[in-house]
Amino acid sequence: MQATGSQPRRRRKDARPSEIADAALALFSERGFAATRLEDVALRAGVSKGTLYLYFPTKEDLFRAVLRQGLLPNLEAMEQAVAAHHGSTPDLLRQIATHLLVVLDTDLTAIPKLVLAESGNFPAIARLYADEVVKRAMALLTGILRRGIERGELRPVDPQSAIPSFIGPFLMMALWKHSLGQHTEIALNPKAVMETHMDLLLHGLESRS
Repeated sequence: MQATGSQPRRRRKDARPSEIADAALALFSERGFAATRLEDVALRAGVSKGTLYLYFPTKEDLFRAVLRQGLLPNLEAMEQAVAAHHGSTPDLLRQIATHLLVVLDTDLTAIPKLVLAESGNFPAIARLYADEVVKRAMALLTGILRRGIERGELRPVDPQSAIPSFIGPFLMMALWKHSLGQHTEIALNPKAVMETHMDLLLHGLESRS
């Protein structure tokens, strides 16, 4: 009986960091980084404030956990998709765009919004986001574009300079969702925006030879 009774408690303890990070993401999405208090995260996660501090001594540590639990697995999934892809580069870019479209339907879109809004007062989270997410995403997209250029599927462009042309509409839709989109009847259809964007982008990048 003792072993059976201890197993749920062990699972609960192991799950706590993940549950706390989930609660933090929800509150960051609702309130922003500055207005989110650690005690509120603890309350949302159903743990004591002391337990939260045991896992995450600072709010920056908690933000790092949100990135690593939410965004980084999505980056890893896209990196794996690139490594396994044997088709054309335009098809690969469409596959990455489709994955980003799925992310747009989650609370993870609150992260770039809060980083941009609060980086002046919290430079540590801006550096963390740049180091762990932006640099890695740029390396991924640069590699895809170089692949297409080397294979003659895309016309020669500077890959790093072309990255904003790919990511811009997705970032815009993420920011819209957590700002103007909450206060206007103007509607953006993410799927339609993505399809139109990829059509325009790939026609602009297609090889002229």
